[in-house]
Amino acid sequence: MTDRPISMTYASRPKIRLYVEQPLGQGQPVTLSRDAAHYLIGVMRQGIGDAVALFNGRDGEWRARIASAGKRACDLTCEEPTAPQLNPPDLWLCFAPIKKARTDFIVEKAAELGVARICPVQTEYTNSERIRRDRLQAHAVEAAEQCGATFVPPVDDLQPLARMLDTWPEGRILYWADEAAVPGPPPTPLRDGMPAPAAILIGPEGGFSPGERARLADLLFVRRIGLGPRILRADTAAVAAITLWQAALGDWAHPAP
Repeated sequence: MTDRPISMTYASRPKIRLYVEQPLGQGQPVTLSRDAAHYLIGVMRQGIGDAVALFNGRDGEWRARIASAGKRACDLTCEEPTAPQLNPPDLWLCFAPIKKARTDFIVEKAAELGVARICPVQTEYTNSERIRRDRLQAHAVEAAEQCGATFVPPVDDLQPLARMLDTWPEGRILYWADEAAVPGPPPTPLRDGMPAPAAILIGPEGGFSPGERARLADLLFVRRIGLGPRILRADTAAVAAITLWQAALGDWAHPAP
């Protein structure tokens, strides 16, 4: 991340933004992948001298200019920073994949709302037995490109819920979004919860099994939370839970200086 002052206003930032994996800095040359070059030159009709915003999730956003252009190859040169690196709070989203389009939606909105990691989990009632991690990662990248973010959350491989709980890292609270009303104490309001490191757990369309519910209720690092008086669809619940956590405990409530 650069320490140089960033004087360029948001309005003057290049409208086309691309995620790259190479380092970014003053005078740094960047060679785009074949797909990115085709998008920039073949689809967006950009040419030599045009400005593009680049980010890599580490060095903030940089204004770069096209130095050479071809539909299969494109080289750019970084000129100046246009936005600082802004990492989200250390919040993970753990969710059971659902139908393809709805899973895509969850990943996209998680990237936009600001999570640090996306963790698909296999539960007893999960309908999807496999995911295309590379495709979901591409959706996270696209969401970051479109919403002006400088961080892209990594998407993990699908893993069983039991394994995730067995290897849960010490010191990280897991907020379990419980869709069912059960006897016992009321759910913990998120405003009274603990800040990062934290995670949110969203179940599948059929909810958690009795065995999974019993185990979650017994774990000391799990906090049961409610999301209102109505049962929400899994994709809606993910967006609602992230929003509530961000507003109460995240960088919406305590924005970075």
